[in-house]
Amino acid sequence: MTMLEGMTSIDLGSSPMQETNGDMMAADELMETPEERYERLLQRAQVEDLNEVSGIGCLYQSGVDRLGRPVIVFCGKWFPAQNVDLEKALLYLIKLLDPIVKGDYVIAYFHTLTSTNNYPSLHWLREVYSVLPYKYKKNLKAFYIVHPTFWTKMMTWWFTTFMAPAIKAKVHSLPGVEHLYSAITKDQLEIPAYITEYDMATNGLHYFNPVPTAS
Repeated sequence: MTMLEGMTSIDLGSSPMQETNGDMMAADELMETPEERYERLLQRAQVEDLNEVSGIGCLYQSGVDRLGRPVIVFCGKWFPAQNVDLEKALLYLIKLLDPIVKGDYVIAYFHTLTSTNNYPSLHWLREVYSVLPYKYKKNLKAFYIVHPTFWTKMMTWWFTTFMAPAIKAKVHSLPGVEHLYSAITKDQLEIPAYITEYDMATNGLHYFNPVPTAS
């Protein structure tokens, strides 16, 4: 690198105007209300390219439950928490859920065959929870955790007790997929083959006779 190139690089990187603009933008973001922050993220979610996250296929809508409420499926094994842009993951979550959470909805989280590579930090989870407005919590009617481990149960208890008490009563840990059929009919639940294969290997066939519920 020549001296001129080095000087140009330094001059561009340390421009007082750029630093001032950056500081002003950061200050504006710190001063915004939670509602303004969500609206800013929603606008970004609607225009940015989120194929990097949507293409993973770990989060999607799958039919409706027995009460006609949209079912959101999250497959933990397919979420590369250590290798994905978590900001874009949040934007994709907002893009998918914003039109859905205007009414009642349920979430089915499959913890099947997940590993530590699939676990986001508690800091990020807390950040996501704080960003999402009240309608997300109010209209969430059930959060099903299928194939939970001891770690999952402990973290769920800790998170819902100290960070998200508003949804604690809505969380249900289920040992197998068939337990979901009380709330969601089989034809409305689209899940990857690895989940049903694990479920059959662990629990066998027809291990639960579902009784429709209104939870």
